[in-house]
Amino acid sequence: MATAAMTKVFVLLFLVAACYLPAHAAAAECDCATDTAGRDKAQALRLKVIAIFCILAGSAVGAALPSLGGRFPAIQPETDVFLSVKAFAGGVILATGLVHILPAAFEALSSPCLVGGPWKRFPFAGMVAMVSAIGTLIVDTVATGYFHRTDAKRKAAAVADEPADDLEASDEHSHGHAHGMSVMSVAPAGEEDLVRHRVISQVLELGVVVHSLIIGMSLGASDFPSTVRPLVPALTFHQFFEGIGLGGCIVQAKFRVRSVVTMALFFSLTTPAGIAVGIGISSVYDANSPTALVVQGLLEAAAAGILVYMALVDILAEDFMKTKVQSRGRLQLAMNVALLLGAGLMSMIAIWA
Repeated sequence: MATAAMTKVFVLLFLVAACYLPAHAAAAECDCATDTAGRDKAQALRLKVIAIFCILAGSAVGAALPSLGGRFPAIQPETDVFLSVKAFAGGVILATGLVHILPAAFEALSSPCLVGGPWKRFPFAGMVAMVSAIGTLIVDTVATGYFHRTDAKRKAAAVADEPADDLEASDEHSHGHAHGMSVMSVAPAGEEDLVRHRVISQVLELGVVVHSLIIGMSLGASDFPSTVRPLVPALTFHQFFEGIGLGGCIVQAKFRVRSVVTMALFFSLTTPAGIAVGIGISSVYDANSPTALVVQGLLEAAAAGILVYMALVDILAEDFMKTKVQSRGRLQLAMNVALLLGAGLMSMIAIWA
């Protein structure tokens, strides 16, 4: 049910962006006019087709790598290697939010092409990112509480339906232990962790997909080979690293195979689908139109808030504060190095993308 709801959200976001980003209002200032020097639609199209397959492969491989823990015990959840890889992915996601997405949101909402309106009189990008982070916290806590209550009711109903003979045997086995307290009053720690990981993975995918859709459409709408060419390898590595982070959270959530495949496919296909939509609207798309700038800026700011919250709170803080990590200096060092490496590499990619 939760995966189906997230699917509807992803489709809705895709349709909203596809409807509003193509707006092509006339530029209000001469600086906003599109420069046609270097435009080559045929060569740009070839590069964009290459980008679709490269980014699809990079996204799929990145999302699939954490799932290989079943065959390689060293990268199973909670192992030292897995925690280090997850710290690396957390750094990637944090840099994506702070170095890639948030500056792009500020740039779009402070563009000289936005004439009139409140956009230049208030830092909307920062405010939307803040509200998005707070909203993610609310969704995080409310969803976790809902899943806990639903699970508790289901188990309570299962206990109520248990035959009397089984209940008597259970009472004899637990005599002197429960003392009248409901055995369902406290869920096992492992189940609580599972609920948290499932909420984390789905909220994280929402933020990643919003960003992936926007960058895909921006790439697909460009007819300049000099712009598209460096973005192909940069976005391939970008999506590969993001896929590792998302894939690690999905593995810990222990979804059914169908749900895992669905979430991985959504992530892997979003950027290529965005590129395809961008190619389709390239003849009418004006990246400097007020509507396109506002929609892109607001969506980017919202995605940045989601990713920064998820990286710091649900990925990094949760793992770094574990007793297993706190009690082992070498593991702490490995995770800190992995975090800095992931954040550093993703920050460097911002030179091209």
